[in-house]
Amino acid sequence: MWNNHHALNFVSKLLVSSVVVTALYGIGLHLVKPPFFPIKEINIQAAGPDKNNYHELQYVTRDQIDYLVKNELQGNFISVNLTAVREAFVKLPWVREAKINREWPHGLNVILEEHRAMAYWGDHALVNTYGEVFRVTAKMDLPTFTGPNEASAQEVAQQYQRFNKILESIDQKIAEITLTPRYAWRLRLNTSTVLELGRNEVEDRLARYVSVYNHSIARWNQQQPLMYVDLRYPNGFAIRMSAEMEQESRKKNVKKEA
Repeated sequence: MWNNHHALNFVSKLLVSSVVVTALYGIGLHLVKPPFFPIKEINIQAAGPDKNNYHELQYVTRDQIDYLVKNELQGNFISVNLTAVREAFVKLPWVREAKINREWPHGLNVILEEHRAMAYWGDHALVNTYGEVFRVTAKMDLPTFTGPNEASAQEVAQQYQRFNKILESIDQKIAEITLTPRYAWRLRLNTSTVLELGRNEVEDRLARYVSVYNHSIARWNQQQPLMYVDLRYPNGFAIRMSAEMEQESRKKNVKKEA
């Protein structure tokens, strides 16, 4: 072998290559650790409703971001774990989704999608426009959703939009919508009237209420709104008047008899 020049050249080149690769590997390991390539900029953007436009954050605060960066951001530009950073941002109460990417040579781009609150879920949480339940402390003028479990929030949110669309023509809105454990629907309107829709043909029943409202129900509704309307009857509905309306009705009847 020692007299074989080709073999010696091959072994020599192999040894040199191994040394170079080892040296580069060692340098690389050294460079991926701080203080080399430090992260100097973190650009925060808020995703708009169409996810192509960006606007200012409404609920995530600068203090929350600063605390997260200080306590959760580990490593430098090369070694930082983007998945871990994303998970840390998603834990913020108002953040629904986060996207993180590197921007050469020393920055991170963070795009946050905040929850857009649609309603309260019972008295302990909120529902966003996707029908997802999330928990924050907030005081907002929103309707209330109630369902047998949190998994039903999406169905309640979808039905809420359909029902409100039907009520538009009589200028009424839903203040509270309930899906019972037996999957029956009940509405409380912004007039305080409770509508019992039941489980079947619920949109048709609500449409029937709307169609006769101005011709009949509204005539009883001059001073005080109706307390309760049961729309589960196939050919009509039952009503319950408020105590004030009943008292006023009795007075009118007494006057007529006199």
